[in-house]
Amino acid sequence: MSCPICQKRPAKRYCPAKGEAICAVCCGTEREVTIDCPSECPYLLAARRYEAEHRKPIPPDEIPFPDLTVSPDLVHELRAVVSGLGYAVVKQAAEDRTTTDADALAALRALAEAYRALSSGILYEKPPQPGPARELYARLAAFLSEVKKRQAESAGFPQLKDTEAFHLLVFLLRVGRHHTNGRPRSRAFLEFLRAQYPQAVAADQAPRIILP
Repeated sequence: MSCPICQKRPAKRYCPAKGEAICAVCCGTEREVTIDCPSECPYLLAARRYEAEHRKPIPPDEIPFPDLTVSPDLVHELRAVVSGLGYAVVKQAAEDRTTTDADALAALRALAEAYRALSSGILYEKPPQPGPARELYARLAAFLSEVKKRQAESAGFPQLKDTEAFHLLVFLLRVGRHHTNGRPRSRAFLEFLRAQYPQAVAADQAPRIILP
């Protein structure tokens, strides 16, 4: 039986996304491009392991906000906020299975741009186009607003600055850029984040954020 995609080579690999066998070449070239691969596909998992073992550094011109230096101390000090941002991405991906790495990166970049402007005293927003990216943008923005609200209600609790929020968003954006493979339907970054919250995801409960 020939591959239903190329109509040329023998179909020897079962594709769970298509529900039928395809050839190895089409599996490799169309994976996460035209084929919306489920996370449990063994060929996808094998490809992810290979990519992780042979991952190259991000080219300098592709690093998000290359002129910004994000302090590791800041990330550590505000790790609860980073955790909350990451979990917001995980929840969005769980509720809308069409969400991809590209959506997550677009939302993070757009919100980072907004907070960069805010840190300079300028109100600026340019959300992504309607769809998963915009929905995630709204979820992340709401989380940061809630953080500020809860901190304001707690006497003596340090306030999250707009500059700090900008730096944390850029940090998470760079993590995402590092883990994604760049394919249109890649969810490698989303899977990486999901692995950071196994107990919270299983219980459908967000990790405790900001306040004890």
